[in-house]
Amino acid sequence: MCCSGWLFDPSLSVAMEPPPGEAEGSQDQPGGPVPPPRSSDVADGPARGHPRGRARTTRGSVCVFALSQILLACAVFWYSGYGATVAQRVSDLLSHLTGPMARLLTVPGAGSRLESSETPCVLLATLSLGLLLAGVLVCHLARTPPGPPTPSPPEDRRQSVSRQPSFTYSEWTEEEEEKIKEDFLDLDPVPETPVFDCVMDIKAETDPATLTVKSVGLQERRGSNVSLTLDMCTPGCSEQGFGYVMSPREQSSRDYLQSASSVLTAGELHEKALDPFLLQAEFFEIPMNFVDPKEYDIPGLVRKNRYKTILPNPHSRVCLTSPDQDDPLSSYINANYIRGYGDEEKVYIATQGPIVNTVSDFWRMVWQERSPIIVMITNIEEMNEKCTEYWPEHQVVYEGIEVTVRRVIQADDYRLRLITLRSGDEVRSLRHYWFTSWPDQKTPDQAPPLLQLVREVEEARQHGQRRGPPVIVHCSAGIGRTGCFIATSICCQQLKNEGIVDILRTTCQLRQDRGGMIQTCEQYQFVHHVMSLYEKQLSRAAEE
Repeated sequence: MCCSGWLFDPSLSVAMEPPPGEAEGSQDQPGGPVPPPRSSDVADGPARGHPRGRARTTRGSVCVFALSQILLACAVFWYSGYGATVAQRVSDLLSHLTGPMARLLTVPGAGSRLESSETPCVLLATLSLGLLLAGVLVCHLARTPPGPPTPSPPEDRRQSVSRQPSFTYSEWTEEEEEKIKEDFLDLDPVPETPVFDCVMDIKAETDPATLTVKSVGLQERRGSNVSLTLDMCTPGCSEQGFGYVMSPREQSSRDYLQSASSVLTAGELHEKALDPFLLQAEFFEIPMNFVDPKEYDIPGLVRKNRYKTILPNPHSRVCLTSPDQDDPLSSYINANYIRGYGDEEKVYIATQGPIVNTVSDFWRMVWQERSPIIVMITNIEEMNEKCTEYWPEHQVVYEGIEVTVRRVIQADDYRLRLITLRSGDEVRSLRHYWFTSWPDQKTPDQAPPLLQLVREVEEARQHGQRRGPPVIVHCSAGIGRTGCFIATSICCQQLKNEGIVDILRTTCQLRQDRGGMIQTCEQYQFVHHVMSLYEKQLSRAAEE
């Protein structure tokens, strides 16, 4: 405010610019007397009497102005970046601003505009404007947030990526690892494809130095957290190892398989067979009881299993006699003894469809168990190979056992082969039933053919001894269609003898002996449908 008042003071402008008349008068009378000075002249005398001082003031003002403009240009240069275009613009600005000042500084003579009173006013006004602009720029820079950091070169980006933490198992904490294990163990796999996990069972009362960890194979059943693995010790061993404690899940599954029951009368059977939702819920409550493949630590065992996850439960598996007792592979076959009606032991043998490597083992089992009947419920090929054609067209010898096909009888839904077995001087007869109207993991189109086959096989078995040799039943894996056939046979005897049927109890009994029997919910429903049909046949026969 003071600068503006001083710049526009009228008295100052009059003193600095004398009237033209006075100037001319002084030139015409150089030798005349000098008039007495006025008060205003006395007051302004020092300013007019010292031109060198005014010149210094003007030059200082010009230098300060130039310095402010240079600082302003540097601020613009720093704020706008360091590019060549900005530098050129700053250079042009400085040239434009300093050009007039250079001309002012180079004008000679005491009467030049440099010594005039108008020049400081213009320079000071420009200086004030420059300082004002510089102050505004500084305030703007102070309030403006810093820009984003300059991106690093590609080499630095690659280095930063390589230094990022890798989410590997070694970097997990113990709490995260335990949580992931629990989440994984709670998954519910499809019954047709068993998935196994390991559970560590530790007895708390024992000394920590003697704690034992037992790997227990568990198969999760669909829709629940309950599963079961029966005793995994060697055949003939009925005691668990020292320090073994059954897990709650394993105990719950064992209790369920041993105690589950649903006794049905004729009316209840017909009603339940028509309720697929009830049957589905009941089926998924039954533990599958598959075996963990790690339970069998036998080199070369994979060559004797059709499916690597479908293995025989150790406590009931069939062991082949072998001259080499030190070779566990020679005594192994994927087969289990199955109890029959009334918990009769070793009524059936459930086994997988023979593969090329196990045809000799299969006939060794037939001869060792003295089986009079073989029931085959699969085709040779169903998209893939389901079973090897293990019987000859006429005659063949497998490890000293001569197999001869004497006759083939073709029925509507199955084919019967009458076979003679000979080993040394001993000769036996064998009936081979081949049922071909049952697709894998599905059900037959009609139930009467299966009932007819079950009835004929049971009559052939009863034709001999009451507690005769076991009947061998197999499909491809030895659990789906095989389980349905055996369950139908057992339930038919129960319904015929007692007038009631317990399909749930029969299914649990089968899975105790071989895991996964009656493989799908559709097969479980089919067994109920077959039993409902069989009860109607019995009722009609009783009325007649």
